[in-house]
Amino acid sequence: MDDAKQILSELNGYYLEDLTVGMTAVYAKTITDTDIVMFAGISGDNNPVHLNQDYAAATMFKGRIAHGMLSAGFISSVLGTKLPGPGAIYISQTLKFKAPVRVGDTVVARATVTEIVPEKKRVTLKTVCTVGETVVIDGDAVVMVPVRGS
Repeated sequence: MDDAKQILSELNGYYLEDLTVGMTAVYAKTITDTDIVMFAGISGDNNPVHLNQDYAAATMFKGRIAHGMLSAGFISSVLGTKLPGPGAIYISQTLKFKAPVRVGDTVVARATVTEIVPEKKRVTLKTVCTVGETVVIDGDAVVMVPVRGS
């Protein structure tokens, strides 16, 4: 086995053949003020509802909230590092933002395999982010997953 194939073999996550409907993985992160400020800087989304307490206090949220896409990024963490993991390629993602996330909230991103399409090397996963019992993001992802020997 050449070096490149050895590295892929050692670092790859699940192969398509290893996946079954119902498999689940999670990633959890407690949101900090630094996370919100850094995400604003990286994304360019400087909406004052995320960064300015006085402004945010006058909104329907009654205080600052994290960017929805910050929490949605945790879904990418699950897909890219756990299930299916390294080697998987994001194809699509639907997102419904259902509740705000605030500094100090712990977001739990969960991905569950709902469909496997072997002929297309595609897997569909239900993706949900929660804070406690509250669903903050609901959606579905489609990823391309490598097959063994490719």
